[in-house]
Amino acid sequence: MSTPSKQISNPRQNQLLATLLDADWGRWQPHLELVDLPRGMVLCESGNVPAYAYFPTTAIVSLLSMTEDGASSEIAVVGNDGVVGISLFMGGDTTPSRALVQGAGQGYRLRAQVIKNEVNRGSPLLFMLLRYTQAMIAQVAQTAMCNRYHSIDQQLCRRLLAGLDRSPSDELAMTQEVLASLLGVRREGVTAAALKLQHAGVIRYSRGHISVLDRQRLEQRTCECYKVAKKEHDRLLPNTAPVSMPLAA
Repeated sequence: MSTPSKQISNPRQNQLLATLLDADWGRWQPHLELVDLPRGMVLCESGNVPAYAYFPTTAIVSLLSMTEDGASSEIAVVGNDGVVGISLFMGGDTTPSRALVQGAGQGYRLRAQVIKNEVNRGSPLLFMLLRYTQAMIAQVAQTAMCNRYHSIDQQLCRRLLAGLDRSPSDELAMTQEVLASLLGVRREGVTAAALKLQHAGVIRYSRGHISVLDRQRLEQRTCECYKVAKKEHDRLLPNTAPVSMPLAA
C-alpha cells in the first residue's frame, strides 16, 4: 500500500461516512486508515474476498466484469458517494467484479472484520449500506441496458457524467483507450464520439485529460440511463449534512 500524501483529507468527504452518528464514529474512527489510491491500483480481484472496504473521498473506482480471456467492461462506478466491498456486508464474502482505481485520489479503508462486526451488531449504519447497495444494483442494471441499446455517443456521455458526479473538479483523467475498455467498445468509436463532443464545445480533450465545458449540453446528449440511475441514488441516499465528529490528531 502506498504511503498517504500530506494532503489534508476528511472522512466526511465520503457521503456514507458523513452519515455516521457519534456512537458509530467512536467505534469506526480508530480503524479508518487514510490511503492514497493511485490510478491502476487493483483493490480486489474478481472471485476474491476483499481484505478491506474502501470509502473513496477523491478517488474514483471502476467495478469491472471480466471474461476468461482478460477482456473487461465496467458495470459500475464508485466515488465519494459510496464504498468498494459491498460483498462484506451482503453475506457473499467474495466479489464477482474487479475493483480498479480509474481516477487517482485518496480514500479511507476499513478492515473486513470491522465492517462485518457492524453487520453482526445490526447497527443503523447497516440499513444505510443496504440502501447504497440497492442504488448500486440500479446503476449496474442501467449500465447493462445502456451498453445493449444505446449508441457509443450516448454511452460516452453517460460515463463522463458518472465520473463527473464523483469528481472534485470538472476534469477527468482518462485516455480514449481506457474509455473504450470501460465501455467494452472499439477505440475508434470512442475517438469519433469524443471528437463530436469536442467540436460541439461540450468537452476539451488533451493528453489523457477530459475537461467538461458544458455539463448541461452533456446531459442533453446522453440517454435516459444516467438520469434513471441518478434518480434512484438520490432517492435512496439523499444528501446529508456531515455530522460533527472529531478527527484524529
